[in-house]
Amino acid sequence: MPYITVNGANLYFEDSAPDDTTKPILMFAHGLLWSTRMYDKQVAYFRDTFRCIAFDFRGQGKSEITKDGYDMETLTEDTIALMDALHIKQCHFVGLSMGGFVAQRIAIFHPKRLSSLILLETTADPEDPTHIVNYQRLINAVRWLGVKRVSRKILPVLFSESYLKDRTRKEECQWWLKQIQGNHKVGVIKAAQGAIKRKGIYGQLGKVQTPTLIVVGDEDNAIPYKNSERMHFAIAGSKLAIIHKAGHTVTVEAPDQVNKLLRHFLEYCVKVPT
Repeated sequence: MPYITVNGANLYFEDSAPDDTTKPILMFAHGLLWSTRMYDKQVAYFRDTFRCIAFDFRGQGKSEITKDGYDMETLTEDTIALMDALHIKQCHFVGLSMGGFVAQRIAIFHPKRLSSLILLETTADPEDPTHIVNYQRLINAVRWLGVKRVSRKILPVLFSESYLKDRTRKEECQWWLKQIQGNHKVGVIKAAQGAIKRKGIYGQLGKVQTPTLIVVGDEDNAIPYKNSERMHFAIAGSKLAIIHKAGHTVTVEAPDQVNKLLRHFLEYCVKVPT
């Protein structure tokens, strides 16, 4: 399994074509409580034409749980350091939720590193104050009870009602529940605190010149449509797409729709053959 130590953290990553210097690079950054696994169907779809790289943020997935460094600025530094270590000068970057917080910061502060920006279920605003109290309660519950006993309470935040009520996907949902339960509680607590304490960067989105696609599920309970619309209006030339009957983990709930949107964006908007 490939690991690399960058910026004081040992990060896990998966690279579909480490020795191929001809393919354009498509990099994936996951959301809170997830890992590279949330992009499995995207990597499978794009790996023939792209060098696909997915990685786990510090404290999550298989990456090291460090003492500190969970603020969005440090996670952005981690990502740039990973790109440097892998000799990636520029890439197409996909970020979902927390991954999107980082993706926006790269676009603002390291614009030359991106060929395109794809933002899934994310926001440029700080955490909604009305949500912070509830999230803090969940964090405290994880601290005292562990991830497994709290995991079912988290599902309605991460998935749409349509997905959770779909009996044909019950087995699939149980598999993803086990993925959540596999998180280490210390990593969850540190990563969650970093996410809810993040600073807003909405006022800097006007600096983004990178071709941008914004995707949101119409049943996202964690970061609703209005946040995506705000980003869309702030980023000149950006595209906004809505996926119906999908929630916060859209790459899992609606992988085919996500793949088609990404393909269309990369092929027609960024002129990358797919």
